[in-house]
Amino acid sequence: MGRKTRRRPKGARRATFAAVALMLGGGGLVVANVYASATDGGSGGANSTLANEAGAGTAATIDCPDVGEKLTEVPDDARADVDKELALLDQQVTEAYQQLQEPAGAAQDGGGFDADAILTPLQEQRTGTIERIAAAIDRTGERPQGLEDLAACTLRPTGDQGGDGADAGQGENGGSQDDENQPDEGQTGNGGQAGNGPVAADYADITTVQPNVQNPPRQKSASRGSFTTSCGVNEQGLFNSDNVIVAPGVTNGAHHFHDYIGNQANDAFASDQDLANAETSCENPGDKSSYYWPVLRLQNGTVEQDAEAPGGGIEGNAGEIVTPAQVTLTFAGSPVGEVTAMPRLLRIITGDAKAFVNGTANANASWSCTGFEDRQLKDKYPLCPSGSDVVRTFKFQSCWDGRNIDSANHRTHVAFADAAGRCPAGFQAIPQLVQRIVYDVDAPSLNDSGRTTPLFAVDSFPEQLHKPVTDHGDFINVFDEDLMGEMVDCINDGRQCDSGDAEPGSGADPDEGAGEQPTATPEEPQDGNAGEQPDEGNGEEQPGDDGANQPGDNGGEQPDDGADQPGDKGNEPSAEPSNGAGGADPAPSAPTETAPASGAPNVYASPSATSRPSDSGAQDDSDAAAAEVPQEKESGSDPSASGQTEPQAVQGGLADTGARLWPAAAGAVLLIAGFVLLRRTARRSL
Repeated sequence: MGRKTRRRPKGARRATFAAVALMLGGGGLVVANVYASATDGGSGGANSTLANEAGAGTAATIDCPDVGEKLTEVPDDARADVDKELALLDQQVTEAYQQLQEPAGAAQDGGGFDADAILTPLQEQRTGTIERIAAAIDRTGERPQGLEDLAACTLRPTGDQGGDGADAGQGENGGSQDDENQPDEGQTGNGGQAGNGPVAADYADITTVQPNVQNPPRQKSASRGSFTTSCGVNEQGLFNSDNVIVAPGVTNGAHHFHDYIGNQANDAFASDQDLANAETSCENPGDKSSYYWPVLRLQNGTVEQDAEAPGGGIEGNAGEIVTPAQVTLTFAGSPVGEVTAMPRLLRIITGDAKAFVNGTANANASWSCTGFEDRQLKDKYPLCPSGSDVVRTFKFQSCWDGRNIDSANHRTHVAFADAAGRCPAGFQAIPQLVQRIVYDVDAPSLNDSGRTTPLFAVDSFPEQLHKPVTDHGDFINVFDEDLMGEMVDCINDGRQCDSGDAEPGSGADPDEGAGEQPTATPEEPQDGNAGEQPDEGNGEEQPGDDGANQPGDNGGEQPDDGADQPGDKGNEPSAEPSNGAGGADPAPSAPTETAPASGAPNVYASPSATSRPSDSGAQDDSDAAAAEVPQEKESGSDPSASGQTEPQAVQGGLADTGARLWPAAAGAVLLIAGFVLLRRTARRSL
């Protein structure tokens, strides 16, 4: 093997992380024990005692009910307060989990581990926070019932997957790994470089997995086209540990770092107007959409710039961030009918960042290797053979309720199609985003805990232990209306289109067309609703095919034999690095919302950061002023310059400048010649 991993340019990493660290503030926990074992636990101390307390011979983690998942109805004017309190619940769990890893908290007076010393204060904190959530909703809506029952948390052995039943990847990984990857027997613990995963059991040899991708039958009325957009691979290093969808106005709301491509202004404080006015790394400036996902790290002992920052090393996300070798963004059609345009500013989250403790009901991770993409793993990282690369595939929901661009739990406004490709009653088909991310990383050496070839894992909430089932993707639609219209026409006409071939978009303000998006009430479902584009009978996957297309199903991409997938651009030119997290304001505050106009999609929008009151529940953002807000060019700028985030004094090079000046120069010459000719004619007439 011995291949070199594609890594983020050091200068870009250093500059971006410096700004992020300045925003988030420094931390006090230094990542130690570089090669903590994936097979021997590595963390020792607290985890060893905790394992005995858990009674399963392994380490444990904190399992708390997910309050946000239960909130399906939240009044618009309560959402800012509710989002802030939900983020505080995550922070409380993070702090409690960190206590599990502190040796001083593992024993009481030399005795055994006292779980109540951590769980009781945590329950008290959660009780107060949940009460504030209920009160905020009660002020203008119906007080939710039963939330108080969600305050108590438990300890659970880390080998115990939560939820109903095993994940789809289990039971299909038979066969033995090669000697190089055989783990030591009888080892326990949370493992990983930072003591919170992954462990050897989190990996599986892809060659032992049987093909498991199924394709739904496609009807004559199917929308067979596809539309690709190219937005680079984030080689410039734009990432932060915010999540503007789930925790707007809260710094470090994700507790793990995301890669961002497309929109260059995405941070916790980005309003809809900020997103509309931002630069984009996409080839066509009409696509200012935001595409983001947890970063992948090599646990090779590299001290990244976030090693002592929230969201990074402080919360167990340690090691070298790997730049994808390739990112493909494809919008696919429906196997049963036409698709309709996505509403502008539609938010979609696919997968569940807390699936390890929540269970797999909303999990939608898909891990594979190039050349083996007809077999997908859900709860394992793939061990790829030599010459094959790791692939993460996200297949987003392809059905929309026809009204809302977001929902209280960020899920109920969109849905997956059923096994036949039809949307639920009241939903209509939209183009399905299929996101494929490829990494040039080698299979880790599990027999020596990654010393020879390092372990890899995605960033996660600390208590989720870097489990592969927690993988997830986020999308905010900021296509301009014309380009979205071209996408829909292309897909419904059965064509294969590339946004790079389309006319440059205008990047119009989202408010200028929000009410003009095609809508359908829940009482008016469209027939021919959504799903993916199945194969043509050639045995190969088309973009978006995954059979039933349900969360956790064995969705797969087109088997890859090393050739580019439809729409693959490889290493496209990307945007210049953003100054930190993309435009944080020195005085961030809780978001507010505006009631939608009649007949328009409901907009759960965040205003500009300058209009928000102080958010006491967020991290201290006084240092955020150090992150500069990039100057924006006017909409409709040249696609080749659309990724620039710095002010441009002169557009274009010398050749471009000359091309613009020579017509004026030629006109001047002709004018002078005319005067000379006129004078000569006058003299002859004399």
